[in-house]
Amino acid sequence: MIILEPKPLEEVLTLAKGFESILIVGCDGCAGIYQVGGEKQAETMSTLLEMGKKLKEKINLKSEALTVLRQCDLRITATTLKPIVDKYQAILSLACGIGVQTIAQAFPEKIVIPGNDTKFIGMQDRELGKFLEFCRTCGECILFETGGICPITRCAKGLMNGPCGGMADGKCEVGDYTRDCAWFQIWEALKRQGRTELYKKFRLPRDRSFKAQPQEIK
Repeated sequence: MIILEPKPLEEVLTLAKGFESILIVGCDGCAGIYQVGGEKQAETMSTLLEMGKKLKEKINLKSEALTVLRQCDLRITATTLKPIVDKYQAILSLACGIGVQTIAQAFPEKIVIPGNDTKFIGMQDRELGKFLEFCRTCGECILFETGGICPITRCAKGLMNGPCGGMADGKCEVGDYTRDCAWFQIWEALKRQGRTELYKKFRLPRDRSFKAQPQEIK
């Protein structure tokens, strides 16, 4: 899941300065699931913008709030917004950075304001109340060999062959031994699965040359 964090309202108001009409567009995907860009958040943002504009700029903002099934889908986004987008000077997206760029591509003449900061791809641990980064989208997945634990992301040093000398009692020196060592976790996972021979496999340094940016998959 893409993990998002709402921008401070003051920052959003600064980005929206001067506009008298704004369409607030949420997303029913990641942003909606984690309640940072769903229908309720879009409606709340509409109200806050109207109030903020009136107080700061003496502008009676014309706004409308709605959500798109998936802002990262160009066809869905374009089809959903096309009937109303011309009524507004700018669009405020409450999706991830992909959603912002999708709207910008669908309507290149419109200014698109990001309402969220995109943090990482991760998992929510509801018991701890945390979002944990689990994937770096590196394009070279080795999770089968590492017991379902990604060393590229979860090892603070991104080591392909570990652990390093900074591990003690299963904890990592990065963070003053408060974080779990990914390679210790990998060992425990492989031991449970009866596949500890994979721990001894030597992995060459990653070839980063193949991952030219921006990427494209056909």
